[in-house]
Amino acid sequence: MPKSLDGAVIYEVHVGGYTRHPSSGTQHPGTFAGLIEKIPYLKELGITHVELLPVMAFDEQDVPEGVAALGNTNYWGYSPYGFYAPHPHYCSTPEPVREFQDLVEALHMAGLGIILDVVFNHTSEGGAGGPTIHFKALMDDIFYHHDGQHYRDYTGCGNTINCNHPLVTHFLVYCLEYWVRTMRVDGFRFDLASVFTRGEDGRC
Repeated sequence: MPKSLDGAVIYEVHVGGYTRHPSSGTQHPGTFAGLIEKIPYLKELGITHVELLPVMAFDEQDVPEGVAALGNTNYWGYSPYGFYAPHPHYCSTPEPVREFQDLVEALHMAGLGIILDVVFNHTSEGGAGGPTIHFKALMDDIFYHHDGQHYRDYTGCGNTINCNHPLVTHFLVYCLEYWVRTMRVDGFRFDLASVFTRGEDGRC
């Protein structure tokens, strides 16, 4: 039974950063397992829900050239490529699904709900100059908005997911069902949800 949002006090957490510093005192810093270790502290804060910044597998190399030149990578996770997979660098074990499920179970045992910040408006494949990872190769003309020659970029990230194409809608809804039924999360926060209102022609 999902935890109600009535009177919710939501605490936003970046899994990779929350326990990264040695002062966190965790055995597995920067991971789902490390976050489990901090649940007693979260309870002390009096919150009701933890909202995780993006935890679906994302491209850490997807950064502007200037950022890459400084040796920095994509930190926040708003560049997904694997909608059904926990981000591998947030895992302390070779079993990412089990580790994430353990986090959800531990939060629920502590009486805390869990919400995911999900990015269904664009992917890490970017525009014409971006990498081809999967959707560009398999269903480019269906999965992304195009104007005939170019990717329509309503997101500022190079591409825009064609959310209202029937096949894409099915893919996204099934993905949400997966994270609820298999991973047992309680809810979602949708990044740039205005993209969901655009028809197959890109118009709102």
